[in-house]
Amino acid sequence: MKITKVLLLISLISLKTVFAQEVMENNFSFPTLEGPYMGQKPPGMVAEPFAPGIISKGGWEVEGVFAPGMKEFYFTTSRGEPFRPTVIGFRQENNVWKKYTEFRRRGEMAFSPDGLRMHMAKGYKDRTSEGWSERKSLGPSFEEILIMRLTVSSKETYVFDEVGMPNGDGVIRYSRLIDGEREAPRAFGKEINTGRMNAHPFIAPDESYLIWDGEREEGFGDSDLYISFKQKDATWGPAINMGDKINSAYWDAYASVTPDGKYILFNRGMDDENDNIDIYWVDAKIIETLRPH
Repeated sequence: MKITKVLLLISLISLKTVFAQEVMENNFSFPTLEGPYMGQKPPGMVAEPFAPGIISKGGWEVEGVFAPGMKEFYFTTSRGEPFRPTVIGFRQENNVWKKYTEFRRRGEMAFSPDGLRMHMAKGYKDRTSEGWSERKSLGPSFEEILIMRLTVSSKETYVFDEVGMPNGDGVIRYSRLIDGEREAPRAFGKEINTGRMNAHPFIAPDESYLIWDGEREEGFGDSDLYISFKQKDATWGPAINMGDKINSAYWDAYASVTPDGKYILFNRGMDDENDNIDIYWVDAKIIETLRPH
């Protein structure tokens, strides 16, 4: 019994040492940030970098999301070699934002509207009193689909993409919860799945609109952000390019609306090779300027 306890103690010490070395090697340090939105001045109707020089630097910083309640912020980064996508999580306590977690990315993150579930591609974690549960599978209907990002509405409708390789088309699908049963995934129609590289969908909590990115002939360059509004007959309206206040000649992708409904966060490539990607944000009022009346 004593030998077993000693071996267990040695194992725990070794694991802590390895974890500490990984944290030191990553060297993710941040200044003191106070106030709403990670202490950042909110943007206007033209997109601008989010937390420049703090979060958005001269490297690979992507997938910025606030959790419901606006007291947690997460983003993914990889600095140095080898390439290791790492999720950094901040939590606001007494008006001060502090980094509280760091873990390897296993799928692009999104939250359920109630904030109790963290979705990561075909897996998820549930919030617990200690933090987050172990990663769980969505089930066999999703295992064979190469999902990058999955978002969910208040009605528990899943909306998700599929890696568009090798031809680059990409397919965005949905799966509703009907009478407590999860339906088999179904592809959206041509309003959404037209052009190339359709990916990274965001479904509004009330399902009134869908934002995603893709490449179309009328675009501004690389991948652009598009929006479609749900019609009165529950069909989806035509794809609307979100315009030059958001889209650029480079890669614009992975949009999400903050849980308070006020801002859109998204990724923007800063060069042709996407070696430098930053997180941008813009006032979500732009959605209403695009809504057909």
